[in-house]
Amino acid sequence: MRTQYYFRRSAAGLCAWNVHRLIEISRGFARERVPLSAIREIDEPHWGHERSEQLTCREIAEHTRLILDCDLAYPVILSREGRVMDGMHRILKALLEGLEEIETVRFARDPEPDYVGVGPDDLPYPDDVPIPE
Repeated sequence: MRTQYYFRRSAAGLCAWNVHRLIEISRGFARERVPLSAIREIDEPHWGHERSEQLTCREIAEHTRLILDCDLAYPVILSREGRVMDGMHRILKALLEGLEEIETVRFARDPEPDYVGVGPDDLPYPDDVPIPE
């Protein structure tokens, strides 16, 4: 699985969480089904929000490929406030398939970010990171 980050703006600057670490931390969390209608990001700008330019058609095609290839067996990871920290491609696949809800895990307290004030282009992206078991 390619290295991915979840981004959130804060008063301290752009915060970034390594998604592999979020998966590992949340592995034992109880799963719950959440209505897709409760996922706010479906109706908000999402990809490219940490950049100033809009997504290209090629980038949209890549996201489409990821949506079609993703596995709904893995739960979406939500922050304490219910924001999507990992799993937007799975949410969109569920939406396209006409599902009404999706399996999630949720942090009771969000972990500290891995990086603060570091832009997406300056983060490490090692190749071929194994998926945590």
